[in-house]
Amino acid sequence: MAGDPPDWFTGADAHILFILNSGLTLTPSIIAENSDVTRQTVSKRLNTLQAGGYVEKVDRGKYKITPDGRFVVTGDPEVDPEDLDYNDENEGQSGQSPVQIE
Repeated sequence: MAGDPPDWFTGADAHILFILNSGLTLTPSIIAENSDVTRQTVSKRLNTLQAGGYVEKVDRGKYKITPDGRFVVTGDPEVDPEDLDYNDENEGQSGQSPVQIE
């Protein structure tokens, strides 16, 4: 995978990965509360993302991003989420996603 998401990748998937890229382990409800995606959709998409290797279920109902998921978001699977700066003034630098959110 070269940083390009697979054909089945949706805007909801991008939102989910961006939220999980915070480095936190989160439930579908918490992810939904922090996005424009319903809890039901988050749960369905997490199952798909898990099957694709982009998220990992670490506990009952809790998920975290994998290096492949981080690569889709940042272009670098080893980047530490705390090192990212999402400010507009740093456009094009680390922390700018190669994925377009619709």
